[in-house]
Amino acid sequence: MKPLVFEQKYQNEWHELDGLLAALSASRSWRRRRPVTAAGARLATLYRRACEQLATARARAYPAYMISRLEQLTQDAHQAIYRTDDFGLRRFATLMFADFPRAVRAHARSVWLAAACLYLPAIIMGLLVFRNPEWILSVVNVEQVAEFEAMYSTAADSIGRTRDADTDWMMFGYYVWHNTSLAFQCYAGGIFVGLLSVFALAYNGIFIGAIAGYLSQRGLGSTFWSFVATHSAFELTAIVLAGGAGMRLGYSLLAPGRRSRLQSLVHAARASVDVIYGVAFMLLIAAAIEAFWSSAPWLPHAVKYSVAAGCWVAVLTWLWRGGREHAS
Repeated sequence: MKPLVFEQKYQNEWHELDGLLAALSASRSWRRRRPVTAAGARLATLYRRACEQLATARARAYPAYMISRLEQLTQDAHQAIYRTDDFGLRRFATLMFADFPRAVRAHARSVWLAAACLYLPAIIMGLLVFRNPEWILSVVNVEQVAEFEAMYSTAADSIGRTRDADTDWMMFGYYVWHNTSLAFQCYAGGIFVGLLSVFALAYNGIFIGAIAGYLSQRGLGSTFWSFVATHSAFELTAIVLAGGAGMRLGYSLLAPGRRSRLQSLVHAARASVDVIYGVAFMLLIAAAIEAFWSSAPWLPHAVKYSVAAGCWVAVLTWLWRGGREHAS
């Protein structure tokens, strides 16, 4: 079907969907409840059809103006159906448990590539340093090595606490700042055609692997692994997702398709917004766990590992299953 014929065939539905969205936006009661009227049911039907039409237009490489119009229509309709309250708990729950995991799955290729960039260097470097402990000095200096040994000593009052922090609350703030900065580097590096995202992920993988291998070789592995096991489910996953979103930005510049590179970058950035919201939420959870749970030396290792297993299962299930019941 030619683009003109396609547009003529479905433009009445697009106009109707536009009208329903305008009417809902003007309604004062709209911000307080979902559309359960006949108009709401019609809106849902037109939304599903518009999603199908958008997929068809993309697959057939129809003109950019038509695809942009359908993208805007489906985004507005999605917000009207699933985001009924801009600042409420329902809005937040929909974002975190439906929009976020769906956006992650939509970036699946970039996410898997980012995971490889982080975990493969970590595993390789960890094994190398475990067999050759002196290689740790290629990553950190002697003073830093001594500090890490003190942080994960079995005699430490609070595991993982730096010398500059006196309380778990100070460490919570430090973890929020540090992890957010790292995730931002992995994401923002995408504007350099993704190269800085790859570098940030690989470098941090090397750093993590070197520290893990060295501490394990020095007999501090039980303290280190019981410390990182729980919060890493949220922290490392969030960093991977931020890196994957950054790589998606880079790919949009390398292969913009029928759009200009700027238009392609803007489109990719919009598509990654839900991912970044989810990353921020996961990093906040990770910082809280790291400061108040992981650092507690009095908790048995078996308890920490059991909770860690539950967290990993929960995170992976969340990203794999979240939002599927709402998919059109």
